[in-house]
Amino acid sequence: MSSPLLAGWPAIAEHPVAYPALEVVHIAGIALLLGNLVLLELRVWGFAREIPVAPLARLALTLSLAGFGMVAASGLVMFAAHPGEMLANGAFVTKLALASTAGLNAAAFHARGGLQKADAVARLQTALSLGLWLGAIIAGRWIAYV
Repeated sequence: MSSPLLAGWPAIAEHPVAYPALEVVHIAGIALLLGNLVLLELRVWGFAREIPVAPLARLALTLSLAGFGMVAASGLVMFAAHPGEMLANGAFVTKLALASTAGLNAAAFHARGGLQKADAVARLQTALSLGLWLGAIIAGRWIAYV
């Protein structure tokens, strides 16, 4: 038996404005998330040394988290519109795996004080972060084609 909570969600996929609007929110969230992470990662790599890390991190991470919130919220609603299709889609599953791994990498980065150390391990983690997020974006775009 289908959950009453999800009963109206499939209609979103057919709505002429709702689903495209969710996609716009999703893309704007990706821009906020990745754009601010790249800015902070460049600082870890030694660019713009005149900018103190702590205030830059407060701003960039706040905006990145806001972007992630937009991505997660819009993504969950789009997923609810056709969950069976998404779970059977290899690109979708890959996207979730890459995004989850990126989250674990970020947690490990901050747990070891990567911002303060800005050492070789921190730089490796930022490169991994960028690769994982770009992979998630590529997999996300691929969802419609597999």
